[in-house]
Parts: sequence; C-alpha cells; structure tokens
Amino acid sequence: MTYGTKLRERIAAPGTTPLIGVYDMYSATITAQHYDAMFVSGFGFAASYYGLPDIGFIAWPDMMAFVQRLRGAFPGHHLLVDIDDGYVDPEVACHVVEGLERTGASGVIIEDQKRPRRCGHADGKQVLPLADYLTKLDMVLATRRDMVVVARTDATEEADILHRAEVLAATDADVVLVDGVRSVDWIRRIRGVVGDKPLLFNQIAGGKSPSLSLGELTDLGVDIAIYSTPCLFAAHRAMHSALTDLKRADGRLPEADDTGGVGVVGVRTATRLLEGNLARLRSVPESARG
Repeated sequence: MTYGTKLRERIAAPGTTPLIGVYDMYSATITAQHYDAMFVSGFGFAASYYGLPDIGFIAWPDMMAFVQRLRGAFPGHHLLVDIDDGYVDPEVACHVVEGLERTGASGVIIEDQKRPRRCGHADGKQVLPLADYLTKLDMVLATRRDMVVVARTDATEEADILHRAEVLAATDADVVLVDGVRSVDWIRRIRGVVGDKPLLFNQIAGGKSPSLSLGELTDLGVDIAIYSTPCLFAAHRAMHSALTDLKRADGRLPEADDTGGVGVVGVRTATRLLEGNLARLRSVPESARG
C-alpha cells in the first residue's frame, strides 16, 4: 500500500484527522511520539532553515532533502508537504511532486497565490487568475501517481472564495483548502460548496481563523486539520525562557531531570529520544501499519 493510499484512507475515516507541523528533525522526533501524521510546514521550514518569514524564500531542493530525511526516520508516519505555489513554474511543480512521491511523501498542498507570496494568514495575498492555477494543478495531478494532492486557494474576496472552492472541488484534487477562513459561518459556507470533497482547515496561533477543537471541526464537516506552528512557537517561548533563566543564574545550568519526568531536559533524555531514529531501533506506529 502506498503512502498516498494510506493517507487517503485515514482522511476517509470518521472524525477530523490532525497533522502536526514540524520544522526540523528534532521537532519531528518529538511529534512522532504523540501523533502519526505530520505536516511539513512552509512557515516552520522557512523560519528554521533560513531564519526568514514565509514569503517565498524556500528552494525546492532544500524542501525535498528535508522530506527525504523525514521519511528515512519515520517510515510509518503520514507526511503532508507544503510546496507553496509549486515554486512558481508548473514544470518545476511537477518535477517536485514526482521527486517527493518517489521519496515517500504522502501528499502535497499547492496554492493559487502569485508572487510575492505570503503566509496564508497574512495580509496582502494575491491570487493567480483561476485558469492559470488550474493549468498548474492539472499538470500536477497528471504527474502524481497516488500521492494526495490538496488544492489550496488564498482568495480573500467573498464571492471569489466560494467560486474557487467550488471549482477546485470539481477537479481531481483529493482535498480542498481555503486558507485564512475567518469564521465558523464561513467554514459552513465553504463546506456547502465543496460537496463531498474532503475539506482541510489550517489552524495557526494568532492567525485569522478561529481556534476550534477537533470535535468542533468534525461537527462542521472538516476532514483534516493542519497545525502549522505549535512546535515552532513552543520552542520560541521555551528558548527565550531558558536563556533568560541562564542569564539570571549567572550562567549556572539548572539541574537536569533525566528520569523522563517534566523537569529540565538533559543530555541523556535527548539522546534516548534521538536513538529511536536509528534504523535498528526505529518503530512504526500501530495506526500506520498496512
């Protein structure tokens, strides 16, 4: 069974499937202990790999290399990959999709933004003419073999949002995402126009969309929820806190708790975590076995 088929079956199961955003191998290793589905977040990768905002700096070879490392370490997890606008050119988009599928990605998200692109929850987004995006999307769909393809629109005008969502639902894309949805009412309206097509909702702290539980999303007919940044933002806060404490303590490190408790992480705890990624010790989550 292919990775695309496994993810497609998971999406079709009852309830809303959560995918947790990861931005490096360490965040992925921790996430893998809690969830069996990961989202390779463009926001997180741009921040971690380049130290830059999510406005189009990602180079596709860097993203492909990261996904290859992820798949090597986590052979049984679902991996949905953000490929932004397909890196502008439709031929590049197809090349990336083919390479990611060969590497073992479960699926990709490709958006209809034009350059300069923005995070889906930022102001100033502009979208391609729908016909241009559909040409790119059709080429990607013709290229993939079994990979899940999420068609994403970043439209901001109300009529355009509903029109594009309806048109995307009529394509062979597996899932539709309208990014930056501003209210529960709009989730319902979008759900109404996409018909039976699976719907994805993007949650990001401080973003434009409401914060909803998985149960609430299930009741709204949402099939997938991606959580782009909880790991990244938690690390941001924790590093600030740790370095503030280190400065206050005149450089004296706190006592590490390597018993697996909730205290300060030490070298033994971190090493035990990373040893789980060694090939001879690697485990596959029960829910991902096919």
